[in-house]
Amino acid sequence: MARKAGPLIGVTRIRYRALTPAGARESGVVEAPTTQAATAQLRARGMIVLDVALPDTPSGFFTSRIGNGDLAEFTRALSALLPAGLPLARALSVARDIAPAALATALADVQARVERGSMFADALAAHPSAFPPSYVGLVRAGERAGSLPDSVNRLADAIESEQQFRSKLVTAAIYPLLLAVVGGAAILVLLVIVLPRFGAIFAASGSAVPASTAFVLAISSALQAHAVLLVSGVGLGLALLYWLFTAKEAADARSRVLLATPLVSAFYREVLAARASRVIAILLGGGAPFVVALDDAARSIDDPSAKREVVRIRARVREGVSPAAAVAEGTLFPPVLARLVAAGEESSQLESFFAKAADLFEERAKRSAARFVALAEPGLIVVFGAVVGLIALALVQAIYGINVTPMRGAR
Repeated sequence: MARKAGPLIGVTRIRYRALTPAGARESGVVEAPTTQAATAQLRARGMIVLDVALPDTPSGFFTSRIGNGDLAEFTRALSALLPAGLPLARALSVARDIAPAALATALADVQARVERGSMFADALAAHPSAFPPSYVGLVRAGERAGSLPDSVNRLADAIESEQQFRSKLVTAAIYPLLLAVVGGAAILVLLVIVLPRFGAIFAASGSAVPASTAFVLAISSALQAHAVLLVSGVGLGLALLYWLFTAKEAADARSRVLLATPLVSAFYREVLAARASRVIAILLGGGAPFVVALDDAARSIDDPSAKREVVRIRARVREGVSPAAAVAEGTLFPPVLARLVAAGEESSQLESFFAKAADLFEERAKRSAARFVALAEPGLIVVFGAVVGLIALALVQAIYGINVTPMRGAR
């Protein structure tokens, strides 16, 4: 039976690299519904196809990204198929049929590349918007060690663990964020809509207003006078934050900002330590020597600060420094990581202790997030309550002054 072609995705522009009949290298784009159709077009022109690929989705604003849930679902399906003895191309075909639709196009191209003899990791790396560097790096380590099924299974576990960790953080942050938005909106309504009406009443009365009332009315007037500038500033700030936390180009700036922000820095260091430890543990579990595991981990970790730290540790280990001493010399990861690595060296169980370190730091990060939320909720309530109370007090004082003035005149 003929092999089923990749799914039709509509005619699109597909990049290619090939050799012309004269032997010259040529690259460009062709319009075809699938990568297989593009290959057939090029071969019909007498060209030797070296590579074809769908255009990658650019990073930045309005970027379509594959969710961790979709990636976890595909990886779990693949981890169940590979140990059953299916060839990789066949396992990818089956996994593609049951994988989420968001991955279908990328997986069709990955399968085609594997069938043409490409390494699985190289095929995945051609779609960075679907498969992050950490994913590709762990697959590459498994291929190098000859234990791809085990690596894919560990990948599925790691992705699901990361997904649960992020889900808990998001759940914990929802209420404080909602409280901040609602409280901020209520204060803006008071300052921009309610106070100006009272200001008109106070001006019509001709009575002098207290200093506190004059202060809040001045803030209200300033907000009204500069409303366009204020909205533009807020919009620009939100756009900047969105770019900072989503764009690949902002990865280094994002990392530096998070590490330099009080209260957030300690939490983020624990998150980075957990991720780095998890990756190294998975690589060591695949049979890689420690230095090779550090090499692959440096290519797999997304955060630039953590990547630089792993590169530094790798360089020191290559110089003959013990892993524990190399980790202890750094300032990025919490000191307890060096102690755990030292225990792993003494017991010849580095993989086990890196895995324990990852579990420990994830648990500490969860507790830190829980403490932050526990403090943020009453803190926000107190702050917003104080602001609303001050505005109300200023209004009451002014209203009282208006009512008292006629009474004194009557006397």
